[in-house]
Amino acid sequence: MASAVFAQPGSGARFDWGLAGAAELGRVCAALVVVDVLSFTTTVEVAVGRGMRVHPFPWGAQAADYAQRIGAVVATGRRQTAQHPWSLSPAALSRAPFVAELVLPSPNGSAISAAASATGLPVVAANLRNARAVGSWLLRQGYGSTTDPIGVVAAGEQWPDGSLRPAVEDQLGAACVLDAISGVPGGLSVEAAMALASLASTPDVPAAVRGCVSGRELIEAGFPDDVEVAVRVDASNVVPLLRQGVYSAA
Repeated sequence: MASAVFAQPGSGARFDWGLAGAAELGRVCAALVVVDVLSFTTTVEVAVGRGMRVHPFPWGAQAADYAQRIGAVVATGRRQTAQHPWSLSPAALSRAPFVAELVLPSPNGSAISAAASATGLPVVAANLRNARAVGSWLLRQGYGSTTDPIGVVAAGEQWPDGSLRPAVEDQLGAACVLDAISGVPGGLSVEAAMALASLASTPDVPAAVRGCVSGRELIEAGFPDDVEVAVRVDASNVVPLLRQGVYSAA
């Protein structure tokens, strides 16, 4: 009984948080949207827009070994771009030399994407820049009925103990996707409608992202350009689609 309720039945667009939420929606939805604005899905969209294929991978030392096995370049931490220009930084990656295959680890959006890939469902990477393009693509594919619902997952961040920390930027990114698909025939679940409501109460989305905890964390760490790249609302028509474990243009 409880598991059926958690799936938000009877709606065409549903919303949840983090790895566990993605697993729950992955059981019942026809397509998943992963939103990790700062910075995984923004970096994926920038890379795919340049023609790169992006392999999501959970955070950890094994990413380099995996990249070596498949003949790809592995992205590193933001502070290592002087020696290795490919990183989770969307600003740095927009300037880095082109590579055909990029392994992009992160603790949140990438881990969710890697796990969701195992479901075999279409998985799309969305952010503030491409939310409207993602929504249009989903509607063109016919998703959004009660029988083929869309699951929108805000990745969130992590507290030091590994628990989920809901993140303003991901809720707003998810809300932008939900706004683009709000007319789906199956309607929005209560959870999706509440997420969407956050957009109506945010008159300046870029300012909210700059001022939220995650935005301030990056700015104070010396990466304001990453925030500026991420807050360019509707700046991109790129729709990164995960096929056989790799993001490329839909």
